[in-house]
Amino acid sequence: MHTLKSALPGRTVSSYAVDYAANFSQTSAGPGATDMTERVTSTAADCPNTSFVLGGYSQGGSVTDIALGIPTRLGTGRTIPTALAARVKAVVVFGNPLRLSGRTIASASNVFGPRAKEFCNTGDPVCGNGRNSAAHLTYHLNGSVEQGARFAADRIGRG
Repeated sequence: MHTLKSALPGRTVSSYAVDYAANFSQTSAGPGATDMTERVTSTAADCPNTSFVLGGYSQGGSVTDIALGIPTRLGTGRTIPTALAARVKAVVVFGNPLRLSGRTIASASNVFGPRAKEFCNTGDPVCGNGRNSAAHLTYHLNGSVEQGARFAADRIGRG
C-alpha cells in the first residue's frame, strides 16, 4: 500500500480488506467475491471519479477471480457489474490458485486480462504445482509486491 501511495502523489489512495474466512479448502472465496463486488459497487456510487485496483494473495486471488467473473471450482459469488469494469484499472494477484487449472486472469478474461499482473513464484504449490511451500510465503520479500504496486500505479496514471 505504501509503494502505491508514494507512486501516486497528490491522489487519495485507500484500501479495503475483503471479508471472507480464509481456509485451506477455500470454501469462502465466493462470499469474499460478493463482499469485494459490493464494496466496489457502493464506493463507485458514492465516489463517481474513483478508480479501482483489485487483487489478492492465495485464496484472495480466487476471491478476485470470481469477482471478475472468471468461473472457478471454488464457488460462486457476485461479480463486478459490466458498467463498472472500465473503472477497474488494474488487477494484481499473488499465488493465485487459478493457475492450477491451466488458466490465468490474462487467459480467462478478455476484459480484465490486459489489466492484470500475476505473480507465481517458482515452486509455489498453490499456483504452480510446486513442492516448495516457502515459495508461497515470500512474495513480500522478493520484490513482487513492489512490482505489483508499480504496475497498478502505472495503470492508474494512464487514466
